[in-house]
Amino acid sequence: MPIELPIAWVITLNIAGWPVIQLGLAWAFTRMPVTWFNPDVTHAWEQGGRCYERILGIKHWKDWLPDAARWFGGGFAKGRLANTHPDYLRRFVRETRRGELCHWCALACAPVFFLWNPWWADLIMVGYGLLANLPCILAQRYNRMRLQRLLSRRS
Repeated sequence: MPIELPIAWVITLNIAGWPVIQLGLAWAFTRMPVTWFNPDVTHAWEQGGRCYERILGIKHWKDWLPDAARWFGGGFAKGRLANTHPDYLRRFVRETRRGELCHWCALACAPVFFLWNPWWADLIMVGYGLLANLPCILAQRYNRMRLQRLLSRRS
C-alpha cells in the first residue's frame, strides 16, 4: 500500500471507486464508434456458446444482468432482440464486443485499488471486480455467438 490514507478515505474510495470506474467506462465506451469493435473473437472451446449453457447454465441468469448502455444517450440496449434484420444483427454483434471490452477494461482497473489498500483488501477489491464483470463478459460472449449463428442463417 504505497499511499497511506485515513480509514474514512480508504472506505470512501473503495465504495465509490468501482461505480465511478464502471460508469465512467460505460459512458466512454458508448461514445466510441461501433466500427472500432471487431466481433470475430471466439474460441473453439466455447463451442458456439454451448459450453456456457452446459457448464454455467447461462440461460438461467444472464437476463438478470444490468445493461448500463441504456443509461447513457446513444447506448445500444442489448436486453432483447428488437428484430432480425441482418444490419441490426451485425450492429448487435459489434455492441456485444463493445460491452465485453468495457468490462475487461474495468477489470484492468483493479490495480488502482492497490494504491491505498492493504493486501487483504486488495483481494476483496479484485474479488468484487471479478464478480461484477465476469458474468457480464460471459453473457456478452454467449450472446455474440448466438447472434452470429442467427446472422449466418439469415444471410
